[in-house]
Amino acid sequence: MPARYDKYNPQVGNFRAALNADTPKMTGNPIAVGLNASGNVVAGASNTGIVGIMMVVKDMKAGDIVDVMTHGEIVALTGLTAGTAITANTTTGVLGTGAASATQMAVGHTVEATRLVVNMAPLGYFGT
Repeated sequence: MPARYDKYNPQVGNFRAALNADTPKMTGNPIAVGLNASGNVVAGASNTGIVGIMMVVKDMKAGDIVDVMTHGEIVALTGLTAGTAITANTTTGVLGTGAASATQMAVGHTVEATRLVVNMAPLGYFGT
């Protein structure tokens, strides 16, 4: 089963924006995204830094509107460890572990190895 949004408040836990490029259905973990100079969603930090986590459950075209999670929970993840701080690579958006730095931004933590609690801090909070 691919990862999916689970606990989610659509009034305050996300925002919507257009994709910058065609994006195939994700069968693995979601990715961290930012916004480019046109306000379109791209993998990694781009102009804004990492602003949320995106999970695409069907093939999407450039210009399609997607939900980007800023606060909530994502389940059915793979390759993570329970009770771990999760960071995102600012270039690729790939989720992993390790200390926040110029190339890794904190995005949340795991409870079980398969459940990520997303809690995006205000921009600049982690010094990136």
